[in-house]
Amino acid sequence: MKKTSAQVIFTFDDATATAIIDGLQPTSASTLTILKESLDVSLETYGIKDIKASAMITHFIDDATSIPQVSILVLQKYESPVLACAVNEVLSSLAGEGMPTLIIPFVLEASKLKLERNTSVVENIYGIQIGPQTDVTQVLASRHEKAPPTMQIHHEPLACVLQLVRALKIPAFILIGQIGQHKIATDDVEVICKIGETLASASSLQFVKEKVTWNSTKTSKEQEKEPWRALYG
Repeated sequence: MKKTSAQVIFTFDDATATAIIDGLQPTSASTLTILKESLDVSLETYGIKDIKASAMITHFIDDATSIPQVSILVLQKYESPVLACAVNEVLSSLAGEGMPTLIIPFVLEASKLKLERNTSVVENIYGIQIGPQTDVTQVLASRHEKAPPTMQIHHEPLACVLQLVRALKIPAFILIGQIGQHKIATDDVEVICKIGETLASASSLQFVKEKVTWNSTKTSKEQEKEPWRALYG
């Protein structure tokens, strides 16, 4: 695996991730070259011999320095118990490269989060800062509503990532966007675009809304199918 940049956008292979990642593009004035590679990490440590932790990584490399300015890692979808093993191995691989700052976006149906609100103001995007503070996580934390400590998460990949990033002490900022609160699809697209614009502002990229393709029905069915396990506390 090519050395990743100091900032890595880490996400899972699903419809919302695709919608966001498709919108992230180099600016017209940039000198960035795109390099894509696959990552396959053995899970035999866990006794899993027929499955590997697989991901696609897109590096945006500065032509002048040959150094990645930002890397996007999209992890294949897994179910328990393989999910935790795959996430742990990939995160450990990243941490072993010099501890990059992770920016981890999630866009979830509102039913996947339970919040006790003390205000009438409804936030669509929350942030969770984890691990050692970096310039990037500090800036992102200043721009987003902090996720309340009473937030209940009913989405296995998010719960898994939260626990493992904390355990590995990786500097990270998790963005959580809520969709499906209204029946208007444009509201969901707005949340996706806001997260995309946040990712672009934290990197050397731009977010092109016209590149976003969105199927709210497909996403809802994807999230309904996934199993929920009370494995992460």
